[in-house]
Amino acid sequence: MTDKSQSLAIYGWLSIAAALVTIALKSYAYWLTGSVGLLSDALESLINLVAAVIVLIVLSIAARPPDDGHAYGHEKIEYFSSGAEGIMILLAAVSIAFTAWERLWHPQPLQQLDVGIAISVLASLINLIVARILIGVGRRRQSITLEADGKHLMTDVWTTVGILVGIALIVVANRLEPALALAKRLGMSGWEILDPIIAIAVALHIVLTGLHLIRRTVSGLMDAALPAEELAEIVAVLEQFVASERIAYHALRTRYAGARRFMSVHVLVPGDWSVQRGHDLLETIERQISQRFDTIDIDTHLEPIEDAASWRH
Repeated sequence: MTDKSQSLAIYGWLSIAAALVTIALKSYAYWLTGSVGLLSDALESLINLVAAVIVLIVLSIAARPPDDGHAYGHEKIEYFSSGAEGIMILLAAVSIAFTAWERLWHPQPLQQLDVGIAISVLASLINLIVARILIGVGRRRQSITLEADGKHLMTDVWTTVGILVGIALIVVANRLEPALALAKRLGMSGWEILDPIIAIAVALHIVLTGLHLIRRTVSGLMDAALPAEELAEIVAVLEQFVASERIAYHALRTRYAGARRFMSVHVLVPGDWSVQRGHDLLETIERQISQRFDTIDIDTHLEPIEDAASWRH
């Protein structure tokens, strides 16, 4: 394992530790209160644990250098991590929605809400701190896996905030008269219906997160082009030389794999240029593009601008 993978693995272990602690705290809060909303929050933390284990494994593999069997490196494995995480999130959402639907028609009273809220707040603070660390390190070290894991934890934080707000509304609604008409028709007191409704809302929110991760995974595996703003940086450099050196370019292709970016381009120069002059131009172009990105693999191809065959690619 390289030094990079060893250092990033530390944050993988941090994510695992945070998931274990929050699962314990949120499960205890559910056991105390009987809130299906808090149960949904605990189930999402279970997904965080599985995702953290996958992150640890993926980081170790992605950090391996290119070899004969993987000339372009191993970074694409990061998309398997996000894809697996997205699928697990969708499964958790289905489980949460099913549990909430059952509780909607068979309500149970909530108890010790003050204790449950305090425990959930503590768990959310842990997730918030770890999420900010992972996102910061992921952006600084160009690790899409860590950044995605951090953003997933932030989603968990906002989910918990929603659950806590819902419970707070339950407490308020319990003191209001008359009770909600719909709840009465279901044979509930006015506030009991809010808990499963909020849990269903959380499930829908989790579905959106899972679909986003799956879409991002498909995009990476399909070799999607670099984002528009990054592509514009490359074009700006090329256009600079088009204007100053009276050259041309075409067949510009870009893609990304994890933290690595890849691009290829055909540069057309006057046919009477020497090989050295053309080579020096390509070196200059590659250097200026590389300076605008943390990591990018550049493949350039030199062609004579007068030859019609140069434009057929």
